[in-house]
Amino acid sequence: MAAITAAMVKELRELTGAGMMECKKALNEAEGDMDKAVDVLRTRGLAAAAKKAGRATNEGTVTVIVAEDGKSGVVLELNCETDFVGMNEKFKAYADRIAGVALSNKCSDVEALKDLSDNGETVADIITDAVHVLGENANLARVKTVEAGAVCSYIHMGGKIGVLVQFDVEGIDPTAADFVAYGRNVAMQVAAISPVAANREGVPADAVEHERAIYVAQAAESGKPENIQQKMAEGRLEKFFKENCLTEQDYVKNPDQTIAQYTDEVAKQLGGSIKVVGFVRFALGA
Repeated sequence: MAAITAAMVKELRELTGAGMMECKKALNEAEGDMDKAVDVLRTRGLAAAAKKAGRATNEGTVTVIVAEDGKSGVVLELNCETDFVGMNEKFKAYADRIAGVALSNKCSDVEALKDLSDNGETVADIITDAVHVLGENANLARVKTVEAGAVCSYIHMGGKIGVLVQFDVEGIDPTAADFVAYGRNVAMQVAAISPVAANREGVPADAVEHERAIYVAQAAESGKPENIQQKMAEGRLEKFFKENCLTEQDYVKNPDQTIAQYTDEVAKQLGGSIKVVGFVRFALGA
């Protein structure tokens, strides 16, 4: 078994908010596995939250572009060394130009994108030019292009988070101002709350089973009859879906509505149908 160090105990405490002794016990039980130790604490109701360790330190910007017809879009992250350059309008212009190349070519692969050209200049050359002009190293971190019946976007904090949301629509113009405003609100929800998936069907099966196992273990700790334990576990799983599925979340601008209810309201107003089918969320450095 791996030796449990003070540094490991401190890390687990920072991740979960649990006491030092409980963290040490959990690490011993998990044989030094940090993720398993978090689960042990969650099972015992001692973890305030399960957070991921190791935040990336890259600076830069996230940008999004939606096509004129409103049916495709791209989100891209371009990194640099300092926040000062990352917030620079020239640097953002480089990111926008590269994103435009990706959208035109429906490209979601970083290395393939570097070989594509804009006015005779490859994306790799554009990045090199940015390095020379701005005096910092630059790196194309990731890119994702999506297509759907309608695509809407949102940028948070000038490029710290970028979101694209995909919709199936019928009887609605994806470029209509009222629909774009609605779509931006839904994308803003994704930026603010960071759901796991658009709906229950989109939640990975292994993630559902992982959560279910935690809730079953928590219920078992209660000592209540088995049928009550099952209801407790299912109730907590329902809460998980409500908190982590975009369409089931309470709408941040009107907590009396879910996103699904807000969507139905807008669809009725616009005389068509709208279904949220997916989203992409890039957070700078994450």
